[in-house]
Amino acid sequence: MKALLLLPALFTLVYSAGASAWGGRGHNSICEAAVHLVKNPELREFLSFKPHVMGHLCNVPDIHWKSISAETRKLGDTAHYINAEKLGMKIADIPTDYKKIVEEFTGKPNKENTAKTMFSIPDEVGSSWWRADQFYRLAVEAGKRAQPAAPPKDFKEEQNYDLPYNKGIYDMMVNMGLMGHFVGDNGQPFHCTSDHDGYASGHGGIHAFYEEAVVAQFGGDLIGLIVKQAKALKNPAFITKSNVIENMRVLSELSYGDIKEVLKGDALIKPSNLTIDKGMSLKTPAQRKPADVAFKNLQKTMLKEFARSSLLLAHLWDKAYEEAGQPAMKPYKSYLHPFTPDFVKPDYYVIPESKN
Repeated sequence: MKALLLLPALFTLVYSAGASAWGGRGHNSICEAAVHLVKNPELREFLSFKPHVMGHLCNVPDIHWKSISAETRKLGDTAHYINAEKLGMKIADIPTDYKKIVEEFTGKPNKENTAKTMFSIPDEVGSSWWRADQFYRLAVEAGKRAQPAAPPKDFKEEQNYDLPYNKGIYDMMVNMGLMGHFVGDNGQPFHCTSDHDGYASGHGGIHAFYEEAVVAQFGGDLIGLIVKQAKALKNPAFITKSNVIENMRVLSELSYGDIKEVLKGDALIKPSNLTIDKGMSLKTPAQRKPADVAFKNLQKTMLKEFARSSLLLAHLWDKAYEEAGQPAMKPYKSYLHPFTPDFVKPDYYVIPESKN
């Protein structure tokens, strides 16, 4: 039992070293489940041979992109969350124009702590909605390149990555997968609040505990459960809006609304403690019962969150494919696997010269 009580401290250290929503299994499961929720027959058939590829791509921002230089990595790390509280507004009221947010709030007081000034909106507020939109746009652009290109004529051309058709389809697939990571982030409640690790509520250490230890309690049927749950959702609002950012905003509202439910299901033995000493935060994580206890309380909540992200992701894949002109997918036979796609800098705000 003592060993189990040490787990929250370990998870807190992991989280502080580099936050990730859902951990590897959660992100992979969301993206694999999305493959089975795609509606376009040709796209669904193409992806049905590549659920492992999409699952890997959805984890790239939390694995491969964590090994790049610290300065470049910071550009990516700030794109995994959204903090409405620091703007002093509800999630539903956050503007969808990121440059407008940067212009309006840079240099203004942090609404959570008015003694502090917000000098970097990407750092303070995050940008997960716009990051998902960026990869959506890149996927569409790649698909538009592939759409008019001649498909490969023989085996040699099938394995020629430089063939315009192959390159277009490959780039579309990669960007669709990368987009999936941020859609998954947006479905994790603690990526939609500045209290990302629960210390303000006495649940310190909950972020990694929820996304890793509790997720690990699912059996081998997790993807099937997500698909079933997603199919039971009837025209949810987060797939009815006109663009990626607006749909992501609705999903954030729903995820944020789950926080009380998750905290209630977190079986605490002793609350966490947060003290400020000479400007430094001293944190003692909560002691909580083993993850299987929390799993009994939170399984339905977590499946609901997985299902939302999977359904929105499948919807965005369908929309991107349609917007790209529905390029033929069957001729793509390349064996090239996107193990380590290059880092992509955010393009929806001006990056200071020192961060280029």
